[in-house]
Amino acid sequence: MILKIISSTMKTVYTATCLKMKDDRKFRLIPGTLIALGISYSTVAAKSLTIDKFMADTVTDSQTLKSRPEDMKTIMELMIMNIQAEFCRALEKEEPKVKFIVDRWVRPEGGGGVTCVMQEGEVFEKAGVNVSVVHGNLPPRAIDQMRARGKNFKGGQILPFFAAGVSAVIHPRNPYVPTIHFNYRYFEVTLPDNTIEWWFGGGTDLTPYYLNEEDAIHFHRSLKNACDQHDKAYYPRFKRWCDDYFNIPHRGERRGVGGIFFDDLDTPSTFSFVKSCAEAVIPSYLPLVQKHKNDLYNDKEREWQLLRRGRYVEFNLIYDRGTKFGLYTPGARYESILMSLPLSANWKYMHNPDPDSREGKLTEVLKNPKDWIKIE
Repeated sequence: MILKIISSTMKTVYTATCLKMKDDRKFRLIPGTLIALGISYSTVAAKSLTIDKFMADTVTDSQTLKSRPEDMKTIMELMIMNIQAEFCRALEKEEPKVKFIVDRWVRPEGGGGVTCVMQEGEVFEKAGVNVSVVHGNLPPRAIDQMRARGKNFKGGQILPFFAAGVSAVIHPRNPYVPTIHFNYRYFEVTLPDNTIEWWFGGGTDLTPYYLNEEDAIHFHRSLKNACDQHDKAYYPRFKRWCDDYFNIPHRGERRGVGGIFFDDLDTPSTFSFVKSCAEAVIPSYLPLVQKHKNDLYNDKEREWQLLRRGRYVEFNLIYDRGTKFGLYTPGARYESILMSLPLSANWKYMHNPDPDSREGKLTEVLKNPKDWIKIE
């Protein structure tokens, strides 16, 4: 089966050769063709490659996906399903005790998702990797959240929409392993004149409990490499955006040591940029897990980790726009929206660490974001 894919929104032409398998989720890649449909491969070492490793069936039925191979809705869904599977399997290799629970759910108002959660492991206290592919009508409250971001939508309207994204938050057990969060998403809104406004958003950021500059440099360099493939102006721009976005104003500190964050990107090359960033998650994070998962720690360090998790909860529930948008969307699935919350967190009244302690040194960086790598 030869597919010539012309994206109506991105004005991009792809060609791919796929042999249909019995399972609708399997395709065989013929080397020499351009990989399309948003499916990514880490290596192409053999003459053919069979892809059947999604954590569950796609949210959209296979017949619909095959009927619209040129549509960005299809391309994005297949990409995020693949990113979810690759990340989940990479985490499972580090966890000897438990595996991901896979929950494929349907949203009565349109669409659904695949939520993968790992809990109470030896390495990962809680790890959530969620795919959502939803559509329907945006109510005024959800539209108001978009208008607050600068979208020029009129109040009081009800607009048809489509949204697809992958998001993850990993809460490790060891305080020397940092938490990572990433989210990459695509959005379409059909306006009253039947034109479609579309954009991409997302980012990846790191939240350590103890500052390790070598880890922060590795993490930021991985993201910069992904950005530089597309535009060398991206990393410094999106690094600053990340520092500004993941800010807890009432604490006067950032949530972590940053990363990249962007929203409302609608240039023709944005999809390939988003794909590169999503594929950079594993090489940016897994080496840090492997490096620190067996580090020794004590009760004091564990207590500090739980206090920092409290800050994480504060940001997500008070400031995060994605959480607010999800909660205001009809048919919101709260289990999936709140999967980012840790199993355990603490709050101490007016807690301030000694500035000369390791905890104080982290706090100083959170209050004054640092440039971790040289911008060339």
